[in-house]
Amino acid sequence: MQSNSLISDFPLRVLIVDDERPIRRFLNASLGGRFTVSEAESGNDALRVAAVDRPDLVILDLGLPDMDGTDVTRRLREWTDVPVIIISVRDRDEDKIAALDAGADDYLTKPFSAGELMARIRAALRRSVKRGNVSVYRSGDLSVDLQKREVRVKDLYVTLTPTEYDILRALVNHAGGVLTHRQLIQEVWGGNYEADPHLLRVNVSNLRKKIEADALHPCHIITEPGVGYRLKNIEDEKE
Repeated sequence: MQSNSLISDFPLRVLIVDDERPIRRFLNASLGGRFTVSEAESGNDALRVAAVDRPDLVILDLGLPDMDGTDVTRRLREWTDVPVIIISVRDRDEDKIAALDAGADDYLTKPFSAGELMARIRAALRRSVKRGNVSVYRSGDLSVDLQKREVRVKDLYVTLTPTEYDILRALVNHAGGVLTHRQLIQEVWGGNYEADPHLLRVNVSNLRKKIEADALHPCHIITEPGVGYRLKNIEDEKE
C-alpha cells in the first residue's frame, strides 16, 4: 500500500526530541530501522538539528528542560511544515489543544504502543505527501472527490450542505490527524469568525448521519473528547 512505500522506499529522516534517554531508546527501537534517526535533548538543540538535517518528521516531547514543546512547534512552524507528532505524559485537553493549535499534527499520550506510534507516523507522512495535492480520498466505504466536490458512500452519491462539505474537506485535508474545534471553525467559517462551538457540533452530527453506517458509533469521524475531531483512515488500521 502507499503508506508502506512511504516508509520503506525512501530514506526518511526522523528527529526524536526528548530529554529522557529511555524514551529515546524506546522510540529508536519502535522505528525498527525504517528511518534515519537523529536525536535532541532540548528545544534549542531540536531547532538547530531540524535546521541542519531537515527531517521528514519530528517526534517531540512537551516537557523539555529549556522550553516547552509547544514553543518549539510554534518556532518550527515559522519556517517549515514538517509533520510534528507530540508525545507527552500530559493528558489535559488544554495541553493537547495548545500543542495542536501551535501547529502539531498529532498528539500521543505516554505510555503508548509501538503499533499506535507507527500508525500515527504513517498518517502524518501520508498527509505530508498529499498536502495541498489531495484529489480523491478513500477510506472504507467513503469516497471524497475534492475536485468534483462529490461524496459517495458505498458508491452512492451523498448530498451535503455547503457547511457539511467544508467540514469534511477540512478533515480530509488532515486525514488521520486531529483538528481542534478552533482549527475547524477557522477553516470552515474563516479566521475572524466567532462561531459557536455548538454550531460545529450540530453540523458534525448531521454530517455523520449522512456518511456513517451508525452515527452513534462512527467509524470515520472520530471525536477526540474536549479537543476536536479526527478523520480516521480505515486502511491505517489494517496495516
